[in-house]
Amino acid sequence: MYDPDQLRTFLAVAQSLSFTQAAERLGIRQPTVSQHVRKLEVAVGRPLFLRDTRTVTLTADGEAMAGFARTILAAHEEAAGYFTGSELRGRLRFGVTDDLALTPLPRILRDFRQLYPRIDLELTVAQSPNLLRRVESGHLDLAYVKHSVGTGYEPNGRLVRRDPLVWAGINGTRIAPDGPVPLVAYQAPSLSRSLGVQTLEQAGRSCRITCIVRGVNGVLAAVRAGLGIAIFARSLMPADLVEPPPSAGLPELPAIDLVLITNPRAAKEPAEALTAAILGSNAPLKPDAA
Repeated sequence: MYDPDQLRTFLAVAQSLSFTQAAERLGIRQPTVSQHVRKLEVAVGRPLFLRDTRTVTLTADGEAMAGFARTILAAHEEAAGYFTGSELRGRLRFGVTDDLALTPLPRILRDFRQLYPRIDLELTVAQSPNLLRRVESGHLDLAYVKHSVGTGYEPNGRLVRRDPLVWAGINGTRIAPDGPVPLVAYQAPSLSRSLGVQTLEQAGRSCRITCIVRGVNGVLAAVRAGLGIAIFARSLMPADLVEPPPSAGLPELPAIDLVLITNPRAAKEPAEALTAAILGSNAPLKPDAA
C-alpha cells in the first residue's frame, strides 16, 4: 500500500521538477516534501529521482511510478466520490481553452458528471486571457488555461503540468533560414502568439502572419493547407503535424504551464472535486489527428 499523501507529493515534484515549487503548490514545508519522497522511495525500494544541487530529474522507475501514482490517486478519488460524491450539489462554471477541449478532457468531464449528478456543470470554451478575465470578474468558478511559466497564478492556481512549446507544420513545409517565418496565429491577445513573436525577435528573425484564427480548428485547417507553421504545447500537437527540421533555423520556444485557476469566491467543494478529477487523471493530453 502506498500512502496517497506521499503519492501526491511525488507527483507535484515530478510535474515541476522542483522540491521548492512542489512545497509551494501543496502548501507544505520543503522538508516535508523531501520526507514524503524519501519514504516513498523506501517503500518501493528504488530511487525515483536523480538530484544534485541544481537539477531534479526522474529516474526510469520514477517515470513508471508517475503513471502508477496517477492511476492509484484516480482510483482513490473515484472510491471517495462513490461514497460521498452524490451529496455534492450546486453550480460549477468551468472554462477551458479550445485546444484542451480536443484532448481527453471531455471524457474526464463526462465521468465527473456521472460521479456528481447533482452538480450543474456549465462549460465555457475560449482563449486563456478571456477565461482569466472571466474568473477575475466572477463569471467563472474554475478555468483550465495556459499560463507563462511559474508566475502570476498563485495563490489560486494549481499546476497541472509544464509543457514546452514547439513549432509545428505539415511534413515538407519549407522555411527559408534567412526569410520571414510564415506563422498561423490566434487573434491577439494570445499567449502562444506573443511568446512566438518575442522568441523570433530575440533570435533576430522576422515573421509574417499568414492567417489569423479564432480557435484551434482554424489553426489546424490553415497549417494543414500549408499556409504556415503554428505553435503548440508539445503534448497537444496533433500526430499528423511535425516539428520543422534544424535547417529551418527556428529558435527554441519556452515552456508554458497548464494551470487550473479557481475563483476564491466560488463554491469550494464542487471546484475542488473537478480539480481532483483533472489532477488525478492519468490520460495523456494528446489530441486526435482528425
